[in-house]
Amino acid sequence: MVEAIRSAALAGLPHGFLTRAGGVSTGVTAGLNVGLGAGDDAGAVAENRRRAAQAVLPGARLVTVYQVHSAQAVAVTEPWDEADRPQADALVTATPGLLLGIVTADCAPVLLADRAAGVVGAAHAGWKGAHGGVLEATVAAMEALGADRTALCAAIGPCIARESYEVGAEFRAAFADDEARFFTAGRPGHWQFDLEAYVAWRLERMGLERVDPLGLDTYADDARFFSFRRATHRGEPAYGRQFSLIGLPR
Repeated sequence: MVEAIRSAALAGLPHGFLTRAGGVSTGVTAGLNVGLGAGDDAGAVAENRRRAAQAVLPGARLVTVYQVHSAQAVAVTEPWDEADRPQADALVTATPGLLLGIVTADCAPVLLADRAAGVVGAAHAGWKGAHGGVLEATVAAMEALGADRTALCAAIGPCIARESYEVGAEFRAAFADDEARFFTAGRPGHWQFDLEAYVAWRLERMGLERVDPLGLDTYADDARFFSFRRATHRGEPAYGRQFSLIGLPR
């Protein structure tokens, strides 16, 4: 059965942070792999995506983007063909019947909503996108559709945790002094980076009403989540991706 993790901050809205449970893929991508670039069987991925959408908003039209770790957010009014997906890392909509999808495998998926305005968004926030402003771009795109940032609620789904995320000196040097709180000293020349807390901080400083970090580590929980870093450390030839979905009912 497909497992959809819900956030209390988004209660009452169709949404879910999906795990690898309930899919048909096999091998290193076993389970509910929804990544088009994971080297998986195309038919299996299509079936996994169908199951995922059905678990969150039955009958909705799924919309995704070609994620490139950018700060680009796009507004959606109609689905596009998979071959025509724009390069972006966030989607927003005020159109009922659309289901916005973000794929991750350690990066932070962020789902956002202004219930009163009827506007929702989904963002793929790896360190590069978050540092570059993808969350701010998402909020701005939602405001362009009538959302009020002080009424926005956001949930941060499963991502790599501080304990699992070792980074080097070059990575640490990319961040400003006021962002030092998100790094803990590790072995010589290395730090542990708290991606979830960093994403929450960037959301909170924009004045959002509520931010809900779920505190789920993709790297540490092999049975439940796909992880790029874990697959890399194991020398696996590929890795799966999980979905985070949000939409507006008709």
